[in-house]
Amino acid sequence: MKPRDSYTDQISVQREDLSQIRSPEALRAKRIVLQRRLIEAQAGTDPLDWNASVNEMHDALMRHAVQLCEREMGEAGFGQPPVSYAFVVFGSAGRQEQTLWSDQDNGLVLSDIEHEDKETYFAEFGRRLTDILESAGYEKCEGKVMCSEPRWRRTASEWSAQLRAWRSDLSWEPVRYLIIASDFRWIAGDERLAEDWKRDFYDGLRGNTELHAAILRNTVRHKKTLNVLGQVVTERFGDHAGDFDVKYGMYIPLVNAARFLAIQHDVEESSTLRRLQKLIQFEAASLPLLEPVYESFVTALRLRSMTESTEESGLLQSSGYLTQEELKKKERFYELRGGLIRVRKLHRELQRQLRFAERRRA
Repeated sequence: MKPRDSYTDQISVQREDLSQIRSPEALRAKRIVLQRRLIEAQAGTDPLDWNASVNEMHDALMRHAVQLCEREMGEAGFGQPPVSYAFVVFGSAGRQEQTLWSDQDNGLVLSDIEHEDKETYFAEFGRRLTDILESAGYEKCEGKVMCSEPRWRRTASEWSAQLRAWRSDLSWEPVRYLIIASDFRWIAGDERLAEDWKRDFYDGLRGNTELHAAILRNTVRHKKTLNVLGQVVTERFGDHAGDFDVKYGMYIPLVNAARFLAIQHDVEESSTLRRLQKLIQFEAASLPLLEPVYESFVTALRLRSMTESTEESGLLQSSGYLTQEELKKKERFYELRGGLIRVRKLHRELQRQLRFAERRRA
């Protein structure tokens, strides 16, 4: 493995000059160039360094997409933004865990300053920005977690009211929205708006044990991946029969568990890696398996990047499945199975916590 500095120099996009990119099509072309560079550098390198560089690329491209959108709005006669705003991301982007084929999960936080053109401007801005990102290769979110949607494009005070409403309703959907929001991260615009949003979000969660229990109820559900004999459960039918669903079988259960434990223990991080690091540092919940879980999560990140993929117009698309051919490799199979055993142990502990919380509530 190369030393970190030389590896970072090879594929880092932080010093990439995007200033000459004036269209979504040019942004897409640049993404393809950077993607190829990342793929060439992947073999034999540290998975965490590689993952960091992939997410540096996405951050830089999304940040430039915001600049393109502002320029496009001006050229279309809308002028400059009437008030300040923050462009933020959720999901794998918020956690800095995007793959080369990630889609959109984003929103806007708008200043509360009054301006007669604010609503019209940012409704158009949100629509155009999601279109620019789509042109650059970021598919639109099927769940519509995007700044083109009013639910995810609000003023600071509207966001505060929305968060209060979600916290006060412990049914499945509002809790799901809170879980999505917990992966919030600032990308562009007025960072102070994002910081105030984040403070409001965590202040409302702190010490709220009933809400913690509701989040836990949404967390412990996950796809069955080991049978009673401890054997890996692969897909039984369809195009991926015999393959293993890495995203929903291993990666997402670890993400969900780390998120809940972070909320429970006042860890204000959006990255799963940093959540686990802080939990280990704080010896949270007296869970001795957190360090092995951290290693399993690193494995999950690496396996996600190895899932079956195809190239379409220069950009990668992935099925999310580890193929039968990969599973036949003993080293690959045993590291997957070891990780799944840790997932099962962790979720059994969370299920125990949930039973205890529900008995107290009864």
